[in-house]
Amino acid sequence: MTPLQRALIEKAGHDHGFEHVLPDSSDAVHLGSARHPAKVSVSLVPQGFALTLLQGPPTLWPELARSVLDGSLAGGAWVVANEAALARCLRRAAVLAQALPHQVVVDFEAQVLQTLSAMPASDLQSTEVQRMVRQRVGQDRYRQAMLNYWGGACAVTGLTLQPVLRASHAKPWADCATDAERLDVFNGFLLSAHLDALFDQFLISFTEAGRIVISPRVSAQDRQALALSEHLALRWIADEHQRYLRFHRQRLDLG
Repeated sequence: MTPLQRALIEKAGHDHGFEHVLPDSSDAVHLGSARHPAKVSVSLVPQGFALTLLQGPPTLWPELARSVLDGSLAGGAWVVANEAALARCLRRAAVLAQALPHQVVVDFEAQVLQTLSAMPASDLQSTEVQRMVRQRVGQDRYRQAMLNYWGGACAVTGLTLQPVLRASHAKPWADCATDAERLDVFNGFLLSAHLDALFDQFLISFTEAGRIVISPRVSAQDRQALALSEHLALRWIADEHQRYLRFHRQRLDLG
């Protein structure tokens, strides 16, 4: 690897979510960040660039494969053909590293502590105030994680108008046993407002394969008005979604 090639890789990392160059003794560039736990190694291969995950969520590379089209997995490495594809890959990997479990929980706890530390001591004596802070911060963190994971687009329609996108829970907030469940990016989907309302009321759900299931309570006339069709499906679905979806389907309103 020439000094110029190394400099280009380091700049791509700096500009796209991996601002730290880590020390290494190999003919590769090791990149990390203070904003997420992922660390990657970028090396030159005949096809272009190969990225190897040094540290981070084990689901990062499979999730990357769902949403980055100009690359491929080969021998545990993510291979891209050129600098532009490398930049896109690094940017998506950085965003996913912030969204996937359990980084969201780590960021949530840090923000809760920061918020509580700025409040008057008298407020901190109220468990209700602390509960409300945790819920507000948690919902904000969950929404951001969902936007990151789904690339800012509805999980079904691909709509990218963020004011009408909702972070839906499959297992409702109140039914979750832990904050890890409440903040799990796989516990729900980023949905357009009308799909979110239907999903929240258990009037639609999704099969294991991601196909929509519509409650018989939704009439044919309402289905037409809502543009609901049995052909609708999630853009992708991960194994980690399944346990939450099973919970949700058990509550589907069957009329």
